[in-house]
Amino acid sequence: MATESANQKLYDSHIPLSNLQRVLLAVGSSLTAIVDPYRHDMVADFGETTGHQALKWMYSKMTDDEEGRRVLSERPRLRSDHLDYERLKTMPENTFGYHYSRFYSDNGVSPDTRKEVQFVDDADLAYVMQRYRELHDIVHTILRQPTTIKGEVIVKAFEGVQTRLPLCILGGIMGPLRLNREEKLQYLMRDLPWALRCAREANFLMNVYFEDRFEQDIDELRRELNIKLLD
Repeated sequence: MATESANQKLYDSHIPLSNLQRVLLAVGSSLTAIVDPYRHDMVADFGETTGHQALKWMYSKMTDDEEGRRVLSERPRLRSDHLDYERLKTMPENTFGYHYSRFYSDNGVSPDTRKEVQFVDDADLAYVMQRYRELHDIVHTILRQPTTIKGEVIVKAFEGVQTRLPLCILGGIMGPLRLNREEKLQYLMRDLPWALRCAREANFLMNVYFEDRFEQDIDELRRELNIKLLD
């Protein structure tokens, strides 16, 4: 992990910030994200300006694992200019690749909407943040969670345990406020305990080279990752 001056442009999309600018952006983006969680730009900015310690921890976990080191070395991207998503749609229906491609068509979203990392002052940690961001839809797929508010909150709670990112922890805490009374009770009594337990027991997903797993049976992949779905 390279440590370089915050005033130096470290990668193509990097925007160096002063300490004051970082604090102001962290505060402003957090308030905006709480009021409107669909402001994905503000959610992303909050994650980048508050996640340094968590990113260092994630990077260390990846360097301690053979497959994680390969991810860091090769730096794969989950975008349509790197993957043939049309091919994934033609895979057998039991495969992880098929279910991953169906996530996008079923929910009307695209892998290309993930914002490029800008405010992380380390090129290696910037990639870790980008990888986390692009794995988000894979987590939805593996956990079988939709893009509803409750589905997003469940995924954020899972990611909070797995990544320690303040963004995810805050999402797991504040997100339920947008649920109705019945959904809140179900989340607190059933969904949250499951998400926390599942995240603790599961393999560290940042260490998985998912691009090699598209042809794998999705239930077999879940067993390998020690993920038990919510009943």
